Parts: sequence; structure tokens; C-alpha cells
Amino acid sequence: MSAEFVLEMKNIGKRYGENTVLSDVTLKVRPGEIHALLGENGAGKSTLMNVLFGMPVIHSTGGFDGEVLLDGEVTHIASPHDAMTKGIGMVHQEFMLLPGFTVTENIKLNREVTNRNLISRMLGKNLETLDMGAMSSAARKALDSVGMNIDEYTRVEGMPVGYMQFVEIAREIDKTGIKLLVFDEPTAVLTESEATQLVSVMKQIAATGIAIIFITHRLDEVMAAADSITILRDGKLAAKREKKDTSILELAELMIGRKGEAMVSVEPREVPKGNVALSVRDLYVDMPGEEVRGVSFDVHEGEILGIGGLAGQGKLGIPNGVMSLYSSAGKVQVFGEELKLGNASDALKAGIAMVSEDRKGVGLLLDQSIEDNIVFTAMQIKGEFLNKYGPITLKSSKAIRQQANQMIKDLDIRCFGPTQHSGTLSGGNQQKVCIARALTMKPRFLFVSEPTRGIDIGAKKLVLETLVKLNREQGMTIVMVSSELQELRSISDRIMIVSEGKLVDVLPPDASDADFGLAMSGIKPGEHKKGGDAQ
Repeated sequence: MSAEFVLEMKNIGKRYGENTVLSDVTLKVRPGEIHALLGENGAGKSTLMNVLFGMPVIHSTGGFDGEVLLDGEVTHIASPHDAMTKGIGMVHQEFMLLPGFTVTENIKLNREVTNRNLISRMLGKNLETLDMGAMSSAARKALDSVGMNIDEYTRVEGMPVGYMQFVEIAREIDKTGIKLLVFDEPTAVLTESEATQLVSVMKQIAATGIAIIFITHRLDEVMAAADSITILRDGKLAAKREKKDTSILELAELMIGRKGEAMVSVEPREVPKGNVALSVRDLYVDMPGEEVRGVSFDVHEGEILGIGGLAGQGKLGIPNGVMSLYSSAGKVQVFGEELKLGNASDALKAGIAMVSEDRKGVGLLLDQSIEDNIVFTAMQIKGEFLNKYGPITLKSSKAIRQQANQMIKDLDIRCFGPTQHSGTLSGGNQQKVCIARALTMKPRFLFVSEPTRGIDIGAKKLVLETLVKLNREQGMTIVMVSSELQELRSISDRIMIVSEGKLVDVLPPDASDADFGLAMSGIKPGEHKKGGDAQ
């Protein structure tokens, strides 16, 4: 008698040091079903799949709690290759194809069909001849199964990204003994028609008895494709649902969930609606992995505008584009004056400062002192903290020390003194140094990107309180970009949600979890009622 479930992951737990990323998570998948796995960034989806595939990052950090069963039998998966031999395959979001190879060569890579010859009989199997006829025939069968009529001898290089995705799927289908396929955000690079075709292909694959785990943020696709659904939140199992018993609205609410009380206590107020501090029209940004596609919005003087969305959807591209740190196009006005895109120093001179999401790669000079980091941009852009003696320019050590000491006091930077190297500080204090550098520019407008990434909860609270203080006491206009929705809801006056490089909706911080969940899935409230299955 065959097992009810092709895969059971029971009570899975995983810690990295003091950080618990999975806690008592159970996932069960039946043969021939499409099982959607949902959750926000950081919900634990990737870690759970790392456990399933026996990734080195799991084994080298103490393993995991719980057990994995395949076809009802407890199993140990030692590596991704071991997972493949046990019948588990993955269609990656990032393509794993060799551009210089043909479609056939990619599909049959490491599983080539060969014929013996005189030389191989004497010198070994490695000198056997490729049977291109048999390989192309197998590739053709796999391509037909995913509805691809492209020639099997076509080189992958230069193919549309949608075609590459289907070649990835064809390669997995061609493998013998496949019983479970994981699709990791497979529609992220596809057009709407290609995504529809992919859903149809997944259903065809499932009809042959192969189970599918479908990881996606697009809830309309979940309702179109999935049979059952598991939702993770904060590394824990939030809910399990059969598709027939749920709706897009409920799934959106379950994905987001309330994560407890606000991070900081902020007095409620009317949303500032005064003069426009920043006007952005039709902004396009070519930031790898965070492209922006025609975003328009206004930020009013004195407000805190939050920008949220899932990873890779474009939210980080907005501040980087306005600051011209990546190639960008569109129309931007700062306090009524046009800002020409293309030169970061122009944005700084216009009164905009930015705290980058990449504090170690962009934000800080790790091998330099705290004081040098704090004044660096002001020295470069404004020529401040310098003394000129004819043709000789020297740093004004006294002014630099005064500014650093003031910032250390104002922001409560925990350090031995202003001469301490920034690289020796904790993550939270490094972030405060980044903020101090931005404030030393005396900006009227501040972009803060992922300000609490990688710092502990106490430091997060201090950073957020600092931003509120700058806004409420000094009137600074702030745009905060964050993957942490609860943080945005704690301090923002309004929250923009970006999906697939476009602005989906602007919501008040007290909007429902369902509205935020829908927006992060690319759906405006009300749209989920359209289209039958979407409910």
C-alpha cells in the first residue's frame, strides 16, 4: 500500500546561533498535488527548503530538529545531489542554465546518453561518444510536455527569460524517478500569458503523479493552481488550508498577521498634507534585482512615508534611483526644484541624504574612525570640516571632533570614543553612525533604507525612535524603506506597497492585514473579487 504523503516534514526546527528561524514547522504533500507554500520575507520558506534539499548551510550549522519522510519512510538527505537521487527536483528562480550550451545539452547535462566505441572500450567510459540523436529525442519529449515548440538545438544564450524558465522545467521533468518538484517563484520573470501557461504545465505535471511545492507571492496564482496551502509566519506554521476552503482575502490576512504591539510608541496625528517635498513621476530604475518600472508618487513636507514590499520587487530601487546610485530615468522634483538624475552629488546638494541598506558595502568606511565616517560626505560634497591655507587644505580636527561627539551624544552611539574604528561597532551602532553621517549633511529630506536590517530588537527600537524624533522635533521629511511591515506601520503616516517594480497601493498604517497582504501580492483591495477562482 502506497503512503498517503510523498513528503512529510515533521516538527522542523532550525537555529542559527541565538536566532530561531524555524520552530515546529510541519509540511505534508500528497502525490500528484500542487501544494502552495506562502509567507512574507523571512517567514522561513527558504530555510525549510534548505532542510529538504540537505543544503550545506544546514548541516554545517548544527543540522535541524524534526524529521523528513519520503513515501512514509524516515530519510536523511545529505546533499542536493542526494535529494535529486531520492526523486526531489527544483526549478530555481535564478536560472541554472549554461548560456553557451544548446537546449538539449542543458536538459541532459550530467545525464548524457553515450555510446561505446573502440577507444572507450580500451581507455574507459569517459571517452564514449555522445548519442545526440537519443538526447535530442528526450529533450524534444520534455519540451513538448511543457508546451515549448522551440528547436532543441537552439543555444540558450539570447533566449527570452520566459523560454529559459520552461527549459529549466523541461530539464527537471526529463529526470527519471522524479516524485517531487519545488517551484521557487517560477513566475517572477514571466509575462502574464507565460505565467498562465506555467500554471497549466504544473497541472499537467501533477496529473502524472508528481507532487509540486509551489512557492510564490502571487495569491491569484495560488488560487488558480494549488490544491492545498501551507502558510508560514515568523518561522512558525501559521495555517494550513485546502483551496476549496479559503480565499485570497483570508490567505492575505494569514500571510501578514499582527506581529504584536508597535515597535515604538508614536502619538497619532493627521497625515501632513502641506507642500510637496518630493515629487516623482514615471521613475524607472535599472537596479539588478530591484528594478523600478514607472513609479509615481508625492511625499509631503513633514511626513514619514513608508515603502514596503517583498524582496526583489523594486522597493529598494526607488531611493537608489532618486539618488542616482543606479541608472534611472523619470522626472523628480525636490522642494519644487527639478532634480536632474545621473549624479548622486546633485541629490545631496539638493538637500536629500540617504542611509543605504548596504551599510557595510556602501554606508561605512569600516577601517576608518567613527568621526571620519560621520563627516566624510559633508567634507566631499560641501567642503565642510576643512581648513584652507592657500593651496593647502587640511582637515579641521577640532570641528570634526565636536561634530562626532555631538552625534554620539544625540544618537546614543555606544562606543569607546570618536576615534574607534566603525568596523568594531555592533550592527545597531554602525547603523547610527550611518544616520549621523546623513544628518551631518543637514538634509531637509532623508531616505532611510532597511534601517534595522541585521540588528537586535533593542537597537531597532532606538533607531526607529531616532527617526521619529528627527521627524517630530526637527520637521525632517523621511522616506523609510523596509521589509519589516510592522516597523513601517509603527512610525509611518502612509505606506506605499511596491510589487514587480510598480506602485500597487498607498495604505494607512492601520489598514487591515488583508489589505496589506493583497497589496504585497500585487492586488489592490477589491480586485480579489474578480475572476471566479480568485474569490
